[in-house]
Amino acid sequence: MYLNRLHLRNFRNYREQEIVFSAPKTILLGDNAQGKSNLLEAVELLSTLKSHRVSRDRDLVLAGESESKITAQLTRKHGSIDLALLLRDKGRRTAIINRENLKRQLDFLGVLNAVEFSALDLDLVRGNPETRRHWIDALLFQIEPVYAHILHEYQRILKQRNSLLKQAEHRSLDPAELESWNHQLIVTGTKVIRRRMRIIDRLAPIARTWHTKISKNTEILTITYAPNVAAIENTPEAIYQGFLDRLALRNIAEQSLGNTLVGPHRDEIELTINDTPAKAYGSQGQQRTLVLALKLAELELIEQIVGEPPLLLLDDVLAELDLTRQNQLLSVIEDRFQTLITTTHLGAFDAKWLDSSQILQVRLGEIVRV
Repeated sequence: MYLNRLHLRNFRNYREQEIVFSAPKTILLGDNAQGKSNLLEAVELLSTLKSHRVSRDRDLVLAGESESKITAQLTRKHGSIDLALLLRDKGRRTAIINRENLKRQLDFLGVLNAVEFSALDLDLVRGNPETRRHWIDALLFQIEPVYAHILHEYQRILKQRNSLLKQAEHRSLDPAELESWNHQLIVTGTKVIRRRMRIIDRLAPIARTWHTKISKNTEILTITYAPNVAAIENTPEAIYQGFLDRLALRNIAEQSLGNTLVGPHRDEIELTINDTPAKAYGSQGQQRTLVLALKLAELELIEQIVGEPPLLLLDDVLAELDLTRQNQLLSVIEDRFQTLITTTHLGAFDAKWLDSSQILQVRLGEIVRV
């Protein structure tokens, strides 16, 4: 797939800006706080409908404006696609494909596939379990868009069940009502668990291979899905029973705390290097190797599943990598993946890379060709 053009109106610090991508690699050059990351964020929104930087649409709209719009023209192997996303400081956003407003935003997912790698991704290793759950969920949104609906439904049920549990402080719970919510939580939670399990089973060996290569055979990476609900085997029936048993076990504690303690919202994804938890392992350099392996594995897995290479968005990560890891990353990219990369200087790129790249200067929300 290839992103041909991107147009931003009242988005972040961009008043009106169109970018035509004329090379497989685009280097966005500029000082910090000029708008380089904002441009990658716009592409990320078209890919996943989410920003890894903010949760509210109002933070994406240019100050003083009521709405912003991101439009793009994308070429895939089956033809050309026009995408647009209308964001409002108040009210619901609108997703548009080929000039047709979508009734379900779910239908927008999976059209533009992209993998983003930023300095924030080190939190995948040293952050809390929620960070790793968000990472694997975002990957699933692209590969299996219906998962977004499943996860949203699970979160809705979880919220309703928590509300019911909080009432236990003031009155006795109706066992039949709790049983009904338990059933809904288990059925939907089982779908979340099984999909996470499947994607990690496919991703883990790819990431392990990349990590071994980057570390020059000195380290072995293991990625393990550790669901909060234990099951004898990976079948809906076994997971359902395991879920039910654990809810019964934690029933008193849940009613005391007014919170659901069982389910995939408490899952962990364990990352270990040479059988040692990566969070506690070695240097930042080793942790960066792990994250680089994860991102390269995402690229490869998406390409395997959708049949086309996704876009690669690199947000000032070369400064975070040593020379060896920089070379590993740049050599993998070549012209295989359309790449948008932000940087404050061009020193990390050799002449061959620069000659085959489009270089754009970013200054205070305006872009000019170098």
